[in-house]
Amino acid sequence: MADSKAKPDSNPEKLADSVCALKIKQIEDEVASSYLLVDIGANLTNSKYSRDLDSVVERAKDAGVKKIMVTGASVQCSKEALRLTRLYPGMLYSSAGIHPHDAKTWTDDCYDIIKELAGNPECVAIGECGLDFNRNFSPQDVQMEVFEKQVQLACEVGKPLFLHERDAHDDMVRILGKFKDRMPPAVLHCFTGTSAQALKYLEMGLYIGLTGFLWKDKSDDGVRSILEKGLIPLDRLLIETDAPFMYPNVRGSKIPAHIKQALSDRSLSFLNRYCTFQRNEPCSLPVIVEMIAAYMKRPVEEVAMATTINAIKLFGFS
Repeated sequence: MADSKAKPDSNPEKLADSVCALKIKQIEDEVASSYLLVDIGANLTNSKYSRDLDSVVERAKDAGVKKIMVTGASVQCSKEALRLTRLYPGMLYSSAGIHPHDAKTWTDDCYDIIKELAGNPECVAIGECGLDFNRNFSPQDVQMEVFEKQVQLACEVGKPLFLHERDAHDDMVRILGKFKDRMPPAVLHCFTGTSAQALKYLEMGLYIGLTGFLWKDKSDDGVRSILEKGLIPLDRLLIETDAPFMYPNVRGSKIPAHIKQALSDRSLSFLNRYCTFQRNEPCSLPVIVEMIAAYMKRPVEEVAMATTINAIKLFGFS
């Protein structure tokens, strides 16, 4: 008579493989939990965080994000960003500047106001400033004039530039070239350009900041291709969420299967539980660094550590 009770799989090789796979997954998750990351750009002054900023910051810490630079995009936003650094000392830092969208709001006293804000040790960069000829919310000639003034200010105070550029590469290069002999270090934030543009910025000594934009990049010569070709040296790479924007939709059909498989359960848990298209959070940064590492075919621990060291060097974080 056959035994009616199901017997466990007694194949020792299958059992060993299962145990091995489980241990590997546990190690991967432990590694993920040990990331030491810096988010060089998060818009935490956005009204979407007004009710639960404490929780947002705490989740970022839990995810392994140790420092966040709160982006200043207008005079008022820059003041608020600095105020937040006092509420979360050692965790939040700020930048001060006027975004190209708001260049039309520039007045004669803006230079001195931004300079005063930049005099605070918690304010570690000038920006977000630059050129955006994609949307043109401010006239292009005004954008260029205001951008040049902020580059001049960065040279004067000796703080790094946090740059924005969309469809304005040539003019960006031209304006920065005027200051090449005295310009402080700079990062091209949320880079979405071509390989030729990336190489030009690298040739000029800039760092390249990458976000969750990776998920929707479908260009043959865009960010994904740049990473796959290894065009960005690790010592010039920085990572950011640009929260609440640039949500990394890792379920997107444009992302190859091997990239999705490289994402750890722990990182995905933060992304899927707390982040949406409507409101991204800094706790999504582990997923972003894992995507970048997978496209680069580099160990994620290596990429994570390199980008953190770069951020410390560039912005002088303690």
